[in-house]
Amino acid sequence: MPTVSFLLEFDLSQPVKIAIAGANGRMGRAVAQALEGRADAVVAARFERPGVEGAGLVAREAALAAAEAVIDFTLPEASVALAEEAAANGGPALVIGSTGFSDEQLARIDALAKTIPIVRSGNYSLGVNMLMGLVRQAAAALPAQDWDIEVFEAHHKRKIDAPSGTALMLGEAAAEGRGVTLSEVADRGRDGVTGPRRDGDIGFSVVRGGGIIGEHSVIFAGESESLTLSHSAIDRGLFARGAIAAAVWVKGKPPGLYDMQDVLGFKK
Repeated sequence: MPTVSFLLEFDLSQPVKIAIAGANGRMGRAVAQALEGRADAVVAARFERPGVEGAGLVAREAALAAAEAVIDFTLPEASVALAEEAAANGGPALVIGSTGFSDEQLARIDALAKTIPIVRSGNYSLGVNMLMGLVRQAAAALPAQDWDIEVFEAHHKRKIDAPSGTALMLGEAAAEGRGVTLSEVADRGRDGVTGPRRDGDIGFSVVRGGGIIGEHSVIFAGESESLTLSHSAIDRGLFARGAIAAAVWVKGKPPGLYDMQDVLGFKK
């Protein structure tokens, strides 16, 4: 197995000015808390969707003018609108952690990334990004006719999209390992008499309940043995810290669409 190494190089002389979208949400609050006391980044502005006011909040236009990067864990439609306004203004850079995008919305963000730098990831955890690499390698090594792949994920009951963005990232990694397109082999729902499983399918199983922060496993199931690769999120702050690292990294980068693999130096 190849050795993976990464190096984050930050300029600490001038902290990056970060605006927080969806500042009153669970992740918005986690980002603000994670920024406290940091030398490499500061909160430049906090904002919510238009019409939402409160202590310390500013309008989106003012937040974009004050920031060098925006961290956005909101909703797909809000993220697209934010990217459109940022691109029209020539900046700032965006770090998008929203999930549940449609293909059309993803295509729009891809197009806007030709004007401004955008980091978009379904998960900002170092551990999950390591897991992706392991899943890709295992999928490449284990033949589809002998090993079934199932992606399992569990989240809190307030999460509105399924499968999670992370589960889809893991499915994409497995599909890449096998040299196939995920959309052609994904099995995202089973109910009733579905018949036997097709060789090569990548299945998804979803749980929603309580306050589960995030559980992800990829099961490689053979006839006589199985292999499970998994990750557990213990503290929501890990996603906030990863997003802040991405915001610091993306400052000054040329326009383009990046992900956490770029931030961590996993891509060559």
